[in-house]
Amino acid sequence: MPSLGRLHLITDTRPGRDPLAVLRAALPVAGAELVVQVRVADDATDREAYELARRVVEACRPYGARCLVNDRLHVALAVGAAGGHVGADDLPVAAARHVLGADAVLGATAREPATARAAVAAGAGYLGVGPCHATTTKPGLPAPIGPDGVRAVAAAVTVPVIAIGGVTAASVPALRAAGAYGAAVVGALSSAADPARATAELLGALTC
Repeated sequence: MPSLGRLHLITDTRPGRDPLAVLRAALPVAGAELVVQVRVADDATDREAYELARRVVEACRPYGARCLVNDRLHVALAVGAAGGHVGADDLPVAAARHVLGADAVLGATAREPATARAAVAAGAGYLGVGPCHATTTKPGLPAPIGPDGVRAVAAAVTVPVIAIGGVTAASVPALRAAGAYGAAVVGALSSAADPARATAELLGALTC
């Protein structure tokens, strides 16, 4: 799998949010350390997902950042994204790998060691692990696993573990100490008054 950036920005398409503005602020700061995961609401059309993903791919290209598409792997293929990410209710990891091909970046969601090992065996190249902390960004999530949960998963696999769920710059050091390679955020950037500064703070915590 190609090298993976440590800071993962998940697009926030809730009303009143501007994911492209946040992306434009983050890209000059993070460069190739940024991975952008295009996630849209369940009721968004494929055309809406395509248009957002297409613009994200175009914005990322000059900076060497990678774009992944959550769930809608046909959109990832259509826009030439670097790959995709599948959750527990999406395509099985092996099927997703078949769709994307051997060389694409493929992430999967896991929150405990057995699921993590199975996902890697099926073809996942990295794991999104969480929620680490309480978050209101996405409804219906299970209870937070904290750094100890991240540690258990990281010890079970050899692929990069990306901590997700309520992650802030202040919480990154404990997650890194637990074995997280990187972190995925939504609100930490989309709700920031200064997304560029927030990006720098997150990246500093991830790479120190």
